[in-house]
Amino acid sequence: MRFLLPVGLIATTLAIAPVRFDGDKVLRVKLQDEKQANIIKDLAKTSQLDFWYPDATHHVAANMTVDFQISAKESQFVESALDQNQMHYEILIHDVQEEVEKQFDVKEDNPGRHSYAKYNNWNKIVAWTEKMVHKNPKMVSRIKIGTTVEDNPLYVLKIAGKDKRRKAIFMDCGIHAREWISPAFCQWFVYQATKTYGKNKIMTKLLDRMNFYVLPVFNVDGYIWSWTQNRMWRKNRSRNQNSKCIGTDLNRNFNVSWNSFPNTNDPCQEIYRGPAPESEKETKAVSDFIRSHLKSIKAYITFHSYSQMLLFPYGYTSELPPNHKNLAKVAKIATDVLSTPYETHYTYGSIASTIYPTSGSSLDWAYNLGIKHTFAFELRDKGRFGFLLPESQIKPTCKETMLALKFIVKYILKHTS
Repeated sequence: MRFLLPVGLIATTLAIAPVRFDGDKVLRVKLQDEKQANIIKDLAKTSQLDFWYPDATHHVAANMTVDFQISAKESQFVESALDQNQMHYEILIHDVQEEVEKQFDVKEDNPGRHSYAKYNNWNKIVAWTEKMVHKNPKMVSRIKIGTTVEDNPLYVLKIAGKDKRRKAIFMDCGIHAREWISPAFCQWFVYQATKTYGKNKIMTKLLDRMNFYVLPVFNVDGYIWSWTQNRMWRKNRSRNQNSKCIGTDLNRNFNVSWNSFPNTNDPCQEIYRGPAPESEKETKAVSDFIRSHLKSIKAYITFHSYSQMLLFPYGYTSELPPNHKNLAKVAKIATDVLSTPYETHYTYGSIASTIYPTSGSSLDWAYNLGIKHTFAFELRDKGRFGFLLPESQIKPTCKETMLALKFIVKYILKHTS
């Protein structure tokens, strides 16, 4: 897929041609034992495996299903190594570039209007934030909470009904650049909230009694890069001292057990934690904003993809938080509700036990700060498309997620003081 870049942008990116993924494959390997897990780890040392699930080599363990992208050049070598060791694998994606192009499978209804059924680039999202304020001046306000390392604005939309002083929920999307379905959901949420206020009983009640702070794109620079240069980009775009590798994983940069995993200290890793907690302008801006509104914020909800999970703390330890029974109960009902329209099956549980251990995550940080209802959605799908979910799945994904979110918010409204 070729992207046309504005002249100024071409100059700043030194006219780098966008990365193409012709012939790249995504393989899924079901690991039977420790020996097979070690074979994958060894392959990762000799070949460029881009891990989709889990997100890094050191999480690979026995009895785990592992998804990774492999270049056309190396796929034959990797596949024959798997065959020789009698390891069961399937090819989820035969040509990554083809899937990148096939993502855009929804036709533009009205080119002049913002589409909630399509993926929108950063410029469209910025214009949309202005439009939402302009259309709903009494309900929606735009707050600039900071800027990125490339000096792009970080915008939070505040959505409120009548009473402005009350409980609040903070939501963010797009902390990892390539997870495009996530910002699509934040846009959908704001649109539905404003459109159905006064018409839908539940939404009206929620907005009359709670404020919502919505950060539609957390990792703006990375998101732009994923549109213009490399669809598979994950991190932000900060430069790292003494390394040619760019970017920090913003979801490893929060000040919570930041230093607990030595594997996150390599700037060339996808899960690089950064040189210090809150070293990144994006993380710092979000942390400062949440700290300054801590009295009112009763829940923190973050949206990722993929794997269809609803997660709660902790990620850095297998210990469960004091109110884990409560969180599990909410997650169970929310995932049940989510499955009603399309029978989409979600699993739920603590990060460490349900997905894999993580350090420096926004979820654990918000919980330890005192926000006792914190959840992370891992949206569709379970790996058939992974990060390349087609646009035709945006609406169903958003509709089912909205049902789960409404349940969580109703619960918080009732059970927090």
